[in-house]
Amino acid sequence: MKERLNELLDLRARLAGTKQLRSKDDAAILPTTDFYSSFSWLPFGHELVDPKGFLRSWNNSGIGACSGGLAGIKCARRLVIVIQLPWKGLGGRVTEKIGQLQALRKLSLHDNAIGGAIPSSLGLLPNLRGVQLFNNRFSGSIPPTLGLSPLLQSLDFCNNSLSGTIPATLAISTRLFRLNFSYNSLSGSIPTSLTQSQSLIFLALEHNNLSGSIPDSWGGNVKALYQLQSLTLGHNSFSGTIPASLGNLSELQEISLSHNNMAGLIPNEIGRLSRLRTLDFSYNALNGSLPAALSNLSNLVVLNLESYHLDHQIPAAVNKLQKLSVLNLRNNQFAGPIPATVGNISFLTQVDLSQNKFSGEIPASIGDLPNLSSFNVSYNNLSGPVPTKLAQKFNASAFVGNLELCGYSALTQCPIPPSPGPSTPPESPAKKHHKLSTKDIILIAAGALLISGEKGTPPTAGEVEAAGEAGGKIVHFDGPMVFTADDLLCATAEIMGKSTYGTVYKATLEDGSVAAVKRLREKITKGQREFETEVNILGKIRHPNLLAMRAYYLGPKGEKLLLFNFHPFAFWCSFLLDN
Repeated sequence: MKERLNELLDLRARLAGTKQLRSKDDAAILPTTDFYSSFSWLPFGHELVDPKGFLRSWNNSGIGACSGGLAGIKCARRLVIVIQLPWKGLGGRVTEKIGQLQALRKLSLHDNAIGGAIPSSLGLLPNLRGVQLFNNRFSGSIPPTLGLSPLLQSLDFCNNSLSGTIPATLAISTRLFRLNFSYNSLSGSIPTSLTQSQSLIFLALEHNNLSGSIPDSWGGNVKALYQLQSLTLGHNSFSGTIPASLGNLSELQEISLSHNNMAGLIPNEIGRLSRLRTLDFSYNALNGSLPAALSNLSNLVVLNLESYHLDHQIPAAVNKLQKLSVLNLRNNQFAGPIPATVGNISFLTQVDLSQNKFSGEIPASIGDLPNLSSFNVSYNNLSGPVPTKLAQKFNASAFVGNLELCGYSALTQCPIPPSPGPSTPPESPAKKHHKLSTKDIILIAAGALLISGEKGTPPTAGEVEAAGEAGGKIVHFDGPMVFTADDLLCATAEIMGKSTYGTVYKATLEDGSVAAVKRLREKITKGQREFETEVNILGKIRHPNLLAMRAYYLGPKGEKLLLFNFHPFAFWCSFLLDN
């Protein structure tokens, strides 16, 4: 029997092109070349580089591959079935000779620095189940032969430098359930054969150079059961429309098409994905309205539709998404009121509705959400008082850019309605701070920034005057800015620019609110009475293409300041380039 075994070993070695070394206690195939000075006895080992010495046990051991003394090697019936060497700092490359390990089931070399091409001989291993090569430096194309492995279950080549197209032959492997080719440089389109695979559960192709239309053939055979649960195709160059056939993937839990060039409408068929938990279509060119069918996604946790061209209103039935935690509709064209039903989604933790065209008041019900940790409605057309709970929980940046909103900072206090009959308003208690000179007040308060694209509001004739301890007066026009010179005493100032007419500052109050004011040069302005007459006229002009003045300040020595709401420079870019 032993002689017969040796004959079979000799025959197998001749077929593989290697000379055999018979070990008394081991039936593994061992090349004689440099056996005692390196680990080249393993068919692919002679071109691996081991700078950290993790494979010392492979050197000068004089033992066989399946003796149990070699790091990263597992055997069954004296045959190598697993090579597992992650995080070892290995370099070099894996040669085609690895195809000689016919019993190999798993190859795990992830998180190393191994380069070169992926051996095509891997596809000729009849027992191969999984190949984990992610976080390396492999280059070249993905071998089409990999689809010929009848037992193949998992391929993970994430974060390498692979190029070329995705082989259509991969779908031949009927047990393949995990495919991760993300973070490479793959090009071309998605093979139609992959969209009809009944074994795939996880398909990740994000961060590549894939292009063309996404095939509309997902779940082609309606009678078959498709198991795909995660589909991530973000950060590519896909174009065309979102395939309606995605609605056939009844097991789908996650779908991401973000950062592509998709256009058209969101198909109603997406509403059939009852198990869906994450939907991310952000940063595309989709348009139209938010489909009411999305309210059928009762298990949805994350809805990200940022930076689309979606318009119309948010359906009131959005409250059916009772498991929703993240709602991101930032930078769209949504209009109308924010549905009060949003406040009924108790699991919400993040809500971003900024840079849209929402109008009306912020529903008080949103302030009652128990888990809300992030909220942003900046740069809309909202009006009225901010719900107290929201104003106390989030800073002014969550509300800026809404000219008619008030009550979210010291600079945006809501006007107090006049009480019936004459009454003397009580003096507000003086704040505890160090006294500053009139010059300091002017430098702190001064700052200006022209704002573009403000929505016109009808002028009002009423004015509110407030006197500071240092003297002078602040005259307010319509709008939410109601403050006194005393409110600015503890503010900090930042010079934004200068011109022949004055100096531009940005002032930040203690509560984080920001004001913008321009200090006019004294020698170029008119007298106080003539100045007041003209500035009162200018302050009440409202037009979409004109700057809206919010207040002016007259100091005790004739100082003249023009006050405006502050808008960051990013708002200019968004308005000029996107809208």
